[in-house]
Amino acid sequence: MSETPRFLRPVTVHEADIGHAVTFAEPLPLDCGRSLVPFTVAYMTYGALNADKSNAILICHALTGDQFVASAHPVTGKPGWWTTMVGPGRPIDTNRFFVICANVIGGCMGSTGPSETDPATGKPYGLNFPLVTIRDMVRAQKRLVDHLGIKTLLAVVGGSMGGMQTLQWAASYPQSVRAVVPIACAARHSAQNIAFHEVGRQAIMADPDWKNGEYQLAGTRPAKGLAVARMAAHITYLSEMALQRKFGRALQNRAALSFQFAPDFQIESYLHHQGQSFVDRFDANSYLYITRAMDYFDLAEEHAGQLAEAFRGSPTRFCIISFTSDWLFPPVENKRVAHALNAVAAPVSFVEIKSDKGHDAFLLDEPEMDDTVRGFINSVALAEGV
Repeated sequence: MSETPRFLRPVTVHEADIGHAVTFAEPLPLDCGRSLVPFTVAYMTYGALNADKSNAILICHALTGDQFVASAHPVTGKPGWWTTMVGPGRPIDTNRFFVICANVIGGCMGSTGPSETDPATGKPYGLNFPLVTIRDMVRAQKRLVDHLGIKTLLAVVGGSMGGMQTLQWAASYPQSVRAVVPIACAARHSAQNIAFHEVGRQAIMADPDWKNGEYQLAGTRPAKGLAVARMAAHITYLSEMALQRKFGRALQNRAALSFQFAPDFQIESYLHHQGQSFVDRFDANSYLYITRAMDYFDLAEEHAGQLAEAFRGSPTRFCIISFTSDWLFPPVENKRVAHALNAVAAPVSFVEIKSDKGHDAFLLDEPEMDDTVRGFINSVALAEGV
């Protein structure tokens, strides 16, 4: 292993900006039957590791997230994506805990992904990058945790795709994590969610600048297609109530309808902004690969269709959090995980938070969620003598 990062991406990021990175020479076997070798994991840490390395908490990011959970993003300059949850005095208190957040394999902020250089060709992987799964992402995270000399994580916490990773940690490495906090997620991706992802992927691949995934070599970027993919996905992160409260049918900088196809309504302008700002920090091929990893996720399928078997005999404690207005990962999906855990007598708490903010509620100011996470993490730490 070396500490030298390897990356090539179409967004402007300096090597020092990705935080820490470790490159592993040993192959990473993947569910698709291929391996990545070498492979790099880029990550950030916050707080200090205690003497017996028992206070480590892994944060898993969602589809469009990255390792900058509690620090400014090097491309956008915006604050970390979960500063309400992670930091000094926050529910996951970096004065007390050592927090790790890694960019997933397939990502575009320093970890090996389709925009990186394929050692076999010396060119960006593009579509030659192997398909990865949530389990592959967790395998890479486990390598990182082992590299840091941490035998057991106090907790793994994440929302949305990050929540999927927490469940995979509990299923794959139950002896290596004391507690997991899956938030606004599910044990499998639904047909509706797969459908939305396919719309986004087709938007990217229909962009003539995509160049069959070889846009880096062509010196182009499928910005329009990626922006449309982001716009479509962003609608699923919100609730109708939130959209109505924030925008309604209000017009954007005009007193009357224009009778043209430029954005008339504030909601249109908002979605355009979301799409355009996203393409400045994310790679289109990474979007294809990561959405596919979410589509393939099905913990029950790994255990002959019996979700409970994924957790049988696990010593891990669970705290599952859902939101009433989340229609992307509705409470019924979260409850399904809780019921499976109950079936094998696993220690589980389930909290359904009343909120009209939709799926993105887990990223926003939700005092009940903050109190739940703080109380659960502190109780686990107390039980473990941390």
